[in-house]
Amino acid sequence: MELLEDSRLTAMGLLTEAYTSLNTLCAEQLAAHGLAPVEFEVLVRLARSPAHRLRMTDLSRQTAMSTSGVTRMIDRLEREALVCRVPCDIDRRSSYAALTSKGLARLQETVPGHLELLDEWLVGPLTQRQLQGLLVGLRVVRDAVRPEATAGVHDQ
Repeated sequence: MELLEDSRLTAMGLLTEAYTSLNTLCAEQLAAHGLAPVEFEVLVRLARSPAHRLRMTDLSRQTAMSTSGVTRMIDRLEREALVCRVPCDIDRRSSYAALTSKGLARLQETVPGHLELLDEWLVGPLTQRQLQGLLVGLRVVRDAVRPEATAGVHDQ
């Protein structure tokens, strides 16, 4: 059936297969450091943000988690002292999730092994030109489907 040969189906299938496989490999490595993939994502986003912090609402937008999901995750990370909450100076209803020194240390111990996996399975098989094309393409798609994904990055 010609309809099933559509390249859009192929693109989505390949993206799903690659993501699922990479996520499984990364989850095993992250678990060895006591982190779930989404927790690692949150810690990395905080570490890469100005002052190592993001408003909870911006973190929710960036991670595609509900506000309550982010709250529960920050609760868990806070119990481990990997993050802390900081009141927002300009909006009393809002607070920041901030990376702690213990959270930064956990990232510093976790990231090298994570990068090794990415070098082997994501970056290694690609030429530099293919990697740059992939990054550009993924940003275009991400920005189209989630324009709020960079919320809070530049407004602190």
